[in-house]
Amino acid sequence: MKASLAEPRGPDTGRSTADVIARYLSALKRRYLLMGALTVLLIALALQAVALGAYDLSPLKVLWALLGRAEGPQAAVIWNIRLPRIVAAVVTGWGLGLSGLATQTLLRNPLASPFTLGISHGAIFGAAFAIVFLGAGAVSASALHTAGPADFMFSGLYAITGLAFAGAMSATVVILILARLRKMSPSAVILAGVAMSSLFISGTILIQYFATEIEIASVVFWTFGDVARSSWGEILLLGLVTLAVTLYFLRRRWELNALLAGDDSAQGLGVSVTRLRLTGMFLATLATALANAFHGVIAFLGLLAPHIARRMVGGDHRFLVPLSGLVGALLLLAADTLGRLAVGSGTLPVGVLTSFMGAPLFLYLLLKDRP
Repeated sequence: MKASLAEPRGPDTGRSTADVIARYLSALKRRYLLMGALTVLLIALALQAVALGAYDLSPLKVLWALLGRAEGPQAAVIWNIRLPRIVAAVVTGWGLGLSGLATQTLLRNPLASPFTLGISHGAIFGAAFAIVFLGAGAVSASALHTAGPADFMFSGLYAITGLAFAGAMSATVVILILARLRKMSPSAVILAGVAMSSLFISGTILIQYFATEIEIASVVFWTFGDVARSSWGEILLLGLVTLAVTLYFLRRRWELNALLAGDDSAQGLGVSVTRLRLTGMFLATLATALANAFHGVIAFLGLLAPHIARRMVGGDHRFLVPLSGLVGALLLLAADTLGRLAVGSGTLPVGVLTSFMGAPLFLYLLLKDRP
């Protein structure tokens, strides 16, 4: 009797192990196919965005222009107007999505994002200070037409960009110093970010109190968010920083996975939690600060993209890191393209569209997760 009960155990165990391995490999294949499909979709959307607009172009003309064989107005429209903003949207969306994932994982809080930590509000404060007290610029644009780099009359080169970057970085530097000195928990870090957001909002309101009507309009317009503001040089700088940050988090993917189990468990597996948290937060802030400094505030994207990615591939950072960037790039490029096509010859601010698009999607995700 004992023998008859024991006999099936070996074959069953073998079959179940093989089944687990087969399911694991099948899941890996699906995830790789998903990332490949999203990459193809992003490329197709980018090519379509180049062709669409007030000056319509055929796909063949776009292809010839990308090969360097277009001349005249077609080449100018593609290389000087549309392609820079499309590349900027992809790089900025990737950076914001990745930064949102990093802050949520490092702080183990699903509500963590560059916006909730005060990084974006710090950028607004820095830009407002430059516009009002340094006379850095004024905007000559209508409500239905976003301004390009030439629409900002700077008294100093990159004055608004530089102070916006400094304001964004200062928010996280203060939070990280407090976390280091006071041994703050991840939840306390989120609360510190909320406090910094309130401080920067109050400072921005105070600056606007002393501003003229034109300066107030300039500050408000800067907060809308616009990926058409940056030049190729700025896009290259943002792209290099975003690539470096992506490679860092890809290299630390197993440590990020271990961190999901808690600080004690991660330390037991040999992870230097404090170093990982401080370095990761600094790099995520660096990518976000540059994006905000060059393109203004683009809300909700850093909060939404990682949640969408998690629903697609789960919590494995081998796939979450690139997928969060892909989702962020897709969302921002789609929002920018929709904004260009929605209002005649004008353009709706992309930051407004991401908020309109992000809020209902995020509420849907919250309701979907309810038991």
